Amino acid sequence: MTEQSDHLPLAGMTVVSIEQAVAAPFATRQLADLGARVIKVERPNGGDFARRYDTTVDGQSSYFVWLNRSKESLTLNLKSDMGRTILGQLLSQADVFVQNLAPGAVARMGFGAKALAETIPSLISCSISGYGSSGPWADRKAYDLLVQCQTGLVSLTGNEHGSARVGVSIADIAAGMYAYSGILTALFTRATTGIARAVEVSLFEALAEWVSQPAYYTRHGGTQPPRIGAQHATIAPYGAYTCADGTEVLIAVQNEREWAALCEYILQRPELAEDQRFATTSDRVTHRTELNEIVAARLGELDGETATELLDRAGLANARVNDIAEFLAHPVLEGRGRWRKVRIPGGSTVPALVPPVDLVGVTPRMDVVPAVGEHTSRVLAELGYSAADITDLHIRHVV
Repeated sequence: MTEQSDHLPLAGMTVVSIEQAVAAPFATRQLADLGARVIKVERPNGGDFARRYDTTVDGQSSYFVWLNRSKESLTLNLKSDMGRTILGQLLSQADVFVQNLAPGAVARMGFGAKALAETIPSLISCSISGYGSSGPWADRKAYDLLVQCQTGLVSLTGNEHGSARVGVSIADIAAGMYAYSGILTALFTRATTGIARAVEVSLFEALAEWVSQPAYYTRHGGTQPPRIGAQHATIAPYGAYTCADGTEVLIAVQNEREWAALCEYILQRPELAEDQRFATTSDRVTHRTELNEIVAARLGELDGETATELLDRAGLANARVNDIAEFLAHPVLEGRGRWRKVRIPGGSTVPALVPPVDLVGVTPRMDVVPAVGEHTSRVLAELGYSAADITDLHIRHVV
């Protein structure tokens, strides 16, 4: 624990996590942001496989750097009896245990939620799986894109030429967010009732919640929302249009007042506000093709800067369709001081975004990203192992 983190909301909490990839590391990194001590258990040879997803951040993985700051890395061979003994010692002193190993793996090691509830009743256990711990798919492996496919999300993205993956690991992120909020809820429950409740989250059910709107639309409308690229499936005009200089500008019109303003100030055809083809949102969706032709023709006469100025003046929501380089230079991030420097393995520092939830009077912890096993000796020493013991554990490949 650093001096900086002593005042944070979760200071004094210890989280032990057997985690890999995205979902569990995302949940625990947010706990670390709030001051929890997160001990990340990794394989002795190579650690979390997300460390090798790419090497673009000064030799480190962009995924790993994003997800693992402010943690301590402990290597443990959990296939060995001694490795499992050390894990048990860690858990006996922890507040939270998070894991997203393959289905049934921790239970076979003796650290399933039911077993831990009996042996360490104060411990909050959080399990992140693909499809839940019960049911017909409990033993099935799941990765982000597979879950995007299973929930129907991929069928909603893309355009008339084909479907597309969402550009970020959205199923993992959704599961990580629910695990994070579930753990916070369990900590509050334990603090107020003394009862430690286990938390379970699946990637499938997390993302299923996020596709609920198109699910309602499909169940009750008879057809699912169409794939229409950077257009909104059920609102129009709400989509991206190309300006004369090639800039793409997204326009969002959500009610009749805004539609009338678009007709008068942007399209310069106020009579369209009374056109029955476009009278309501549903009408505009029905006649989307004709509507898009009108809007696209007008935007095609304007450069991007002029278009956005006119839209702003008319009080209409709009946005340039930025690429990632433009996002990185966004004036809001700069103007609100949302970047901090974080040290990564190898000694260099990289910019990282401040967590999006601001707590008045609280500065989130944004400490180093650990190297594999960087804190192994220190954690073992805290458990009472001598220097000779630790050397022996290294020789025996336990750590």
